[in-house]
Amino acid sequence: MSGPTTTRPSALFVCVHNAGRSQMAAGFLRHLSGGAVEVRSTGSMPADQINPVAVEAMLELGIDIRDQQPKVLTTDAVQASDVVVTMGCGDVCPIFPGKRYEDWQLDDPAGQGIESVRPIRDEIRARVLTLLDELGVQPAAATA
Repeated sequence: MSGPTTTRPSALFVCVHNAGRSQMAAGFLRHLSGGAVEVRSTGSMPADQINPVAVEAMLELGIDIRDQQPKVLTTDAVQASDVVVTMGCGDVCPIFPGKRYEDWQLDDPAGQGIESVRPIRDEIRARVLTLLDELGVQPAAATA
């Protein structure tokens, strides 16, 4: 077990509803980092539930995000994160000095069928792998 002085890098994924893109990204980062990265996801206007098609698309790769719930974006979540990745939530994300911000332009999977969600999922996976590399974290499950 690592001691309390060990600080894991942390990432926050933000989209409007916290039901699709940010949940898939968080699922990939949790899975691919093997716990080496602290992962949060939130939405500026969270939906009632996670997008079932996003859940299905992730299950196809063996990643289960069914237990996740959309959560509201808080200032605390941003302050607690090293990297903040926004996905089409515009200017609602508070900006703090010293944080790294990225905006991932991704289609919204809301209301889309599985055939349309798969390419979004695969794009998110590729970006998460790049993010892991930039954080200096080896993917724990490269086969996913």
